[in-house]
Amino acid sequence: MPVDPNQDPYYRLRHSTAHVLAQAVLEIFPEGKIAIGPPIENGFYYDFDLPRALTPEDLEDIEQRMRRIIQGNHRFEYRVVSAEEARMLFKDQPYKLELIEGLQQGQDEYGDAGTDSPVISTFRQDTFEDLCRGPHLEHTGQIDPQAFKLMSIAGAYWRGDERRPMLQRIYGTAWNNKDELDQYLWRIEEAKKRDHRRLGKDLDLFSIIDDVGGGLVLWHPRGATMRMIIEDFCRQAHVQNGYQWVYTPHVGRASLWETSGHLGFYQENMFAPMDIEHETYYVKPMNCPFHIAIYQSHLHSYRELPIRYAENGTVYRFERSGVLHGLTRVRGFTQDDAHIFCRPDQIEAEISQTLAFSLSILRAFGLTEFHAYLATKPEKSVGDPSDWERATDALRQAVETHGLPYTLDEGGGAFYGPKIDLKLNDALGREWQLSTIQFDFNLPERFDLSYIAEDGRHTRPIMVHRALLGSMERFFGILIEHFAGAFPLWLAPVQAILIPITDRHLDFATDVAQRLRAAGLRVEVDQSKDRMQGKIRRAQLQKVPYMLIIGDKEQAADAVAVRMRSGEDLGALAVDTFLARAQAEVAART
Repeated sequence: MPVDPNQDPYYRLRHSTAHVLAQAVLEIFPEGKIAIGPPIENGFYYDFDLPRALTPEDLEDIEQRMRRIIQGNHRFEYRVVSAEEARMLFKDQPYKLELIEGLQQGQDEYGDAGTDSPVISTFRQDTFEDLCRGPHLEHTGQIDPQAFKLMSIAGAYWRGDERRPMLQRIYGTAWNNKDELDQYLWRIEEAKKRDHRRLGKDLDLFSIIDDVGGGLVLWHPRGATMRMIIEDFCRQAHVQNGYQWVYTPHVGRASLWETSGHLGFYQENMFAPMDIEHETYYVKPMNCPFHIAIYQSHLHSYRELPIRYAENGTVYRFERSGVLHGLTRVRGFTQDDAHIFCRPDQIEAEISQTLAFSLSILRAFGLTEFHAYLATKPEKSVGDPSDWERATDALRQAVETHGLPYTLDEGGGAFYGPKIDLKLNDALGREWQLSTIQFDFNLPERFDLSYIAEDGRHTRPIMVHRALLGSMERFFGILIEHFAGAFPLWLAPVQAILIPITDRHLDFATDVAQRLRAAGLRVEVDQSKDRMQGKIRRAQLQKVPYMLIIGDKEQAADAVAVRMRSGEDLGALAVDTFLARAQAEVAART
């Protein structure tokens, strides 16, 4: 989606470069038709209806034409025009004529509600004029001709409607100077190397197979080992922090989803119903109604609260095939879900503790750069205004107490409660959505939840949803890309590979492997007939942290020659010495 001109410091630059792109394309294809060209995150695009399909070679020609335009130092000139004048100006541009009609009806360029008092305006540079609200740079000469690049060509339906014409979309990027551009292009190439779909296959971690189903993940032994480590660590941490572990079914009766409101508001994202003995059931898109059912299984006293239920619950949501993407957008995924039921007087302490716990878990995985987004009450909402105010204040106090930078999203909360979204910046500076702490003033009403207060009356509890890692699949994909597959020792599915130089060292290597496994390390023995250097190279490609080489000297000394995946050679270490080093590294989670 386009970016906010008030938030993005590159907006004017990229918007202006998009107009220069459109001028260059029309100079090469005078009969071409233009659509829209907004700035987007890290760049811009422009959609065209052209007499032939573009090729990568065309992008080079267009870039050269853009540089000539830039060097002309043409001013970006704004003017307001009448609808009649606009139609005359763009009489040969059908997409612009449609936009003009929409502007007269108070729509924006995407067909969404815009303004009740439409103003039709244009920006002109050199020979090119476009419908536009701006803002722009002062003149084309403020664009560094060496700091932009056209990145790719893609198809895009007009207005995103598959019933409308297919246009050609040119994506580009623009920066203040060539150094910034080079850094961005490096990040793009590095992101390709880190792509979790490629590394997932290369490292034999997971697969998604058409015969099984799109968006359904098969966890291979090495990936499953990592998932087990992550889940065990998190489960133990939850129990130590006062959560009670629960398990819930994968399906539930339609009446459950009617009460929760999912059938009324979320059904398009649910899989088709199934008939079981003339009863309608749905696979669960969320875990909340089941945790509520557990809470309702008996009456609670105010003394019992807060009650915290946690589960690694697998849910299923219908996603169209076009939006599925590796592990980060799937149809079946496991949420590390928790639901907290507390008294109103416990809100502040509970939210602060929940945020502190979330941060401690994420930091254990080597994730350190976070930004919080605090979403407040929208125009349409349910619940007591005083509850909204107190909940929002509790969220704000928590992020400030823990020193998190945050952005206030005024009116951006769900209709049923305010929330904190915790996002992280990975090793390439990319932002990922992780933890959510979400108040819910809706479900306690729908399910008529209560506890016995100190005065003996039935009282409505405050309910908080909390997803920490988000989903196991998506979090795993983020970890793969953050570490580029070179996981820290405590997470690595194979922590060390023993490499016997010849077959006569195989028995000793097998014995060492058994000793290390008994001490808790995950090790393998390379029994192939390859030469030692080939074995080392294969282990490095598999990003195994340690390679333990065994020859005559090592066997005689009960030692291993230790090499790291970085190429560093630690020399010969006694087996017990290496074991102590590895155990300390695992314990420190470095």
